[in-house]
Amino acid sequence: MIGEVTGIRKIRMLYLQLLYRCNFACLHCFHGERLQYADVFAADEAISLLALMRDQYATEAVTLLGGEPFVYRDLPQVVRHAKEELGQRVEICTNGYRIERRLTEIAPHLDLLRVSLEGVGSTNDGIRRHGSYQSALNTLSLAQDLGVAAGATMTVTSRNIGEVLPLARILAQLGVKQLKLHHLRPVGNAAGHPELQVTDPAAYGRLREELHSVELPLEVIVDEDLSEHGSPEVCAPSGVPREIDRIEADPRGALTMSCKAVGKDSHAFWYEKTAGCIVHRPSATDELILSVPDVVYARV
Repeated sequence: MIGEVTGIRKIRMLYLQLLYRCNFACLHCFHGERLQYADVFAADEAISLLALMRDQYATEAVTLLGGEPFVYRDLPQVVRHAKEELGQRVEICTNGYRIERRLTEIAPHLDLLRVSLEGVGSTNDGIRRHGSYQSALNTLSLAQDLGVAAGATMTVTSRNIGEVLPLARILAQLGVKQLKLHHLRPVGNAAGHPELQVTDPAAYGRLREELHSVELPLEVIVDEDLSEHGSPEVCAPSGVPREIDRIEADPRGALTMSCKAVGKDSHAFWYEKTAGCIVHRPSATDELILSVPDVVYARV
């Protein structure tokens, strides 16, 4: 259905939100009140969607996320099936909080573990959860011991923009190979915390200068909205690309192609779980009608 409507024939990665439930309630989380929702992908529904995406759109990779994917009961089953039965690259994005036992269980089937951090020490814990910083570092250390490649993500806010370089150096010592920096979007919990917004766009320029001025032992990927003028308006889903990098499925089955539309109910497509198919449900505010551009990332 996506191909018929948009002309897209290949989607490299599926971002699969297995559930909304999370053991955190981070100040910047785009889910907001949906963290309390009970919607979830049953294991067979998740596996069916993975197979559909591989067969119809040559999807070669999946990132499993939530909510918090490690509180999802059937995580090992989904990970093993994606890797062993479908031959997909499997990544997980997690808060890394007390996941040692389950991480050890799925490590042989995991290609990348990406842990979210929002600064160093109390800066992170003030945004995420008390004790989460040390727990995340413990998880990254365990990943290195297990031979699992590790990355990290950070949403740049007014509280942590000065801690990007210190955090990057700490992560590199733990074997982390990549730090991905996101722009804060005022949806979900972030809409209720305007103090997290970076109000001086020149601060992004200073951050970039700092990143360019030092040689870091890990790769830094930056959301191009982290600049004084924002990112170029490119990669709009309403164009005619034959391939796109990703599509995201939320726990209800709503599909979103642009990260800038996630959390805004701007989806034009749904995965019907019971029927096992993707359907087109256009609206006046969907990402195709509004030509919502995708996020542009660049290496520093």
